[in-house]
Amino acid sequence: LLATVTVVVASSGDRSSDFQNCLSRCVVGRCHTPTALSLDLRLTRWTCTDDCKYTCMHTLTDNAVRHGKPIQQYYGKWPFWRFLGMQEPASAAFSLWNMWSHLQGARQISRKMPVTHPMRSYYLTWAYVSINAWIWSAVFHTRDLPRTEKLDYFSAALAIMYALYFTVIRMLHMYPRATDGSSQKATANPCSTMYIAWSTLCITTYIAHVTYLSILPRFDYTYNMAFNLALGLAHNLLWLLYSLPRPVSFLRRFPYAPKKYRPAYAYKAGLFVALTTAATALELLDFPPVGRILDAHALWHLSTAPIAKFWYDFLIEDASDEAWR
Repeated sequence: LLATVTVVVASSGDRSSDFQNCLSRCVVGRCHTPTALSLDLRLTRWTCTDDCKYTCMHTLTDNAVRHGKPIQQYYGKWPFWRFLGMQEPASAAFSLWNMWSHLQGARQISRKMPVTHPMRSYYLTWAYVSINAWIWSAVFHTRDLPRTEKLDYFSAALAIMYALYFTVIRMLHMYPRATDGSSQKATANPCSTMYIAWSTLCITTYIAHVTYLSILPRFDYTYNMAFNLALGLAHNLLWLLYSLPRPVSFLRRFPYAPKKYRPAYAYKAGLFVALTTAATALELLDFPPVGRILDAHALWHLSTAPIAKFWYDFLIEDASDEAWR
């Protein structure tokens, strides 16, 4: 039993006596007197103690590699080479690439989707919510601090929640639409009661989620992961149903089209679900970073940027279907 407990300790590196002794020597030798850090470290809010932790982490990692021993995690993270004060430069860079993909997606929607389209405002809002999420992801991977961690996690949860929110509106046709079968003249929404109930549920759930994680003495990572996973699975399930052939899918894809109508591009929604699932599975391949730069989490961020581009193309194609009118 004790051997098993030892195996599952995630941050064995910072718990080791070698690391603690190295850290103590470094702090006593360097941090009891004013120490000038480089400009990039000061701008990214590194302290002398943080710098000692970084130095000792890589010293012990160098020794482990030299003697053929396994690389350890420190404070729940693999050892990465920093760059310009960024703790995980690859993940930070790929987060910014994702942000750019969503910014381009917002421009595509603004340019190609008619102002009168009932889903246009929802897609644009989701694009901006996603841009915000990826900005905070880049900040968090630049400096892992309690505040940046919460901003990253809460922003990501908001993006996932809003994706499910607009998907339900799209699938159940809760958006305003005209009684004459034209989407060009949106009138009062016949599903207004359902729309208000769904909106209230999403807002309340998100506020409760953030409040719960904020008042705990320690951040509940297990719950946070389960919450986001549940939202993501529900979102993907709905789009998977959209992509399936009519005998299997019970969804009416468009409010005025026959129930059996399935556009030729519907398979792309299923492909998106498959690609997203495969990308997320990279998180299961937890391995020491190659060259202390590239790990499974960075590869996940790398893979999601082109998927976002593919998804915006699909949303615009879906919004252009003649069945809307």
